[in-house]
Amino acid sequence: MGDKKPEAETDLNIDYEALKDLNIAKDQLRMLKSIFDSFDLEKKGEIAVDMIGQILDMLGQQLTPDELQKIIKEIDEDGNGVMNFGEFAHLAASFLIEEEEDTEQILKELKDAFRLYDKEGLGYISVDLLREILKELDDKMTPSDLEQMIEEIDTDKSGTVDWEEFKAMMIG
Repeated sequence: MGDKKPEAETDLNIDYEALKDLNIAKDQLRMLKSIFDSFDLEKKGEIAVDMIGQILDMLGQQLTPDELQKIIKEIDEDGNGVMNFGEFAHLAASFLIEEEEDTEQILKELKDAFRLYDKEGLGYISVDLLREILKELDDKMTPSDLEQMIEEIDTDKSGTVDWEEFKAMMIG
């Protein structure tokens, strides 16, 4: 009775405990397992290391042939030409973590830019200032395009743009 794992812990046959050192969310692990399983056509629990390039490409990572060879060498330590899900998860997790750090860095830079425009520290900038910023970013923008953008950005129609509205505009 006590040795049966709860259903959530056994989905997709992922050993969450063995992979807890990855420091990624269970939903990300499930996504990685689905990707892994889609390449494990013979359902052997392993995939050929020469699939790594294609998989990383799916995850948005374009690598040079040299970078790819280096990664394959690291992953396939025993040289058997295949990797199991644990090895795959460790590889993919490093790219997921890099992406999160990039996002955090971008948000920090956006926050710094917002603070530059919000000189008085009021927590918002005027739509007039935003109009000037947008003109600088794209000098081909027509006045009607600008007004349309301002309307979309200033969602609460306050005549000001707060951090959340600014962030939403910059991230899209």
